[in-house]
Order: sequence, then C-alpha cells, then structure tokens
Amino acid sequence: MNHVLLIDDDVELVGMFAEYLEQEGFRVTCVHNGDDGAHEALGGQYAIAILDVMMPGTSGIEALRRIRAASRIPVLMLTARGDDADRILGLELGADDYVAKPCTPRELTARVRAILRRTQAQPDSGPGATLTVGKLAIHPEGRRATWDGKPLDLTSTEFNLLEVLARNAGKPVSKNDLSEQGLGRPLARFDRNIDVHLSSLRHKLGPLEDGRSCLQTIYRQGYQLIKE
Repeated sequence: MNHVLLIDDDVELVGMFAEYLEQEGFRVTCVHNGDDGAHEALGGQYAIAILDVMMPGTSGIEALRRIRAASRIPVLMLTARGDDADRILGLELGADDYVAKPCTPRELTARVRAILRRTQAQPDSGPGATLTVGKLAIHPEGRRATWDGKPLDLTSTEFNLLEVLARNAGKPVSKNDLSEQGLGRPLARFDRNIDVHLSSLRHKLGPLEDGRSCLQTIYRQGYQLIKE
C-alpha cells in the first residue's frame, strides 16, 4: 500500500482528500504546516508528498527547498489556479508536477497515480538493460543516470523525461509525447511543465565536445537528445 504524505493547512480540504485517497487504496498521513511536512517527508516512509504552496509560516515553496536538499521523493504541488509564478518556481525547485486548486479528489488521485506509475514502473527493455547515448548512461532498473561516469541528481520526473528522450535519441520528441510518457498525462494548454523540467535537465547534463547542449529544442517539433 502506497503511503501518501498530504501537507496543507486547510484541515477540511485535507480531510476530504485523505478520505478519498484512502478509499482508493492509499495510506495517508496528514500534516498541516510546512515545518512538520518537510520533516515528515524526509523520514523515508512515503511514496509521494502532496504539498500546498500557500501555507502560513513556512510556505510550501520553502518546505520544498528543504525536501529537495536531501530527498528525491516525488512531490506534487497544490497551487492556486492561474498562479504561474509559484507553479514555475516549484517546478524549478524540483517538484514533479502540480495540480491547480480548486481541484476534485478524483483529479488529485489521478495525478498521484500517474506520478507513481512512472516512478515505480518496471523497465520494459529487460532487467539490467542500460541506455547509452554518448556520455549519458541510463539504468532504468535502478532509476539511475550518469554523465561521463558521474551520477546525475535527478527528480523522478526529470529521470522519466530523460529516459524517453534517450530511447528516442537522434530524433525529436513532441511536448505532448513527453507529457504522456514522462508525466503520465496529456499536455494541457499553456502548460509550461515540460519546458521547465527540460531547462533543468540542460543545466544538469554536460555539454557535447563542441560546447553545445546535448538537449536541443527543435522548432515546432519538440525536444531532441543529440546522438553522437
């Protein structure tokens, strides 16, 4: 049974979400402030954390900073509808995805399942199979990646997207395909999620021999991992 950590100061809303998640087979622990939420998330017993951005005291953004400083646990952010600044900042700090509030318990649960499906998926290319593209090596079984032999510090979503690009190295992958395969959901209109995650990946991946980024934007087609 997947253990979900739900961090939100809205006690009534948390209760509604928790009840629905439990009916769907999840175990849920609820925390109502950012300090306790960050501490709990670092305990190692949770499959995913759901974290509200707007909380008094320690905000969700600050709690996310603390979590990402020491853990790769998948984090789903709850953001105010239309608040693009917090949404993008959360993604830049390492959130895996977001849901805009108000949202239904069903929508939230579907997003949690999508993240966990990708995080916990078994590789379909055979046990121990390694994807190698130039200096990049991806180990799907252990969900690890290295560049020139050095470990890459990736969030679960960054790993998912990089694996999709590596399996299609040398050809562009559309943003919609990246969203479907990497996030487990269709690309929404005006969704900047993929762009922010790919920008983060560019900073983490090393350059090619000629100094170019190995991750290129292909006009009107998507993103491509250069195969050299």
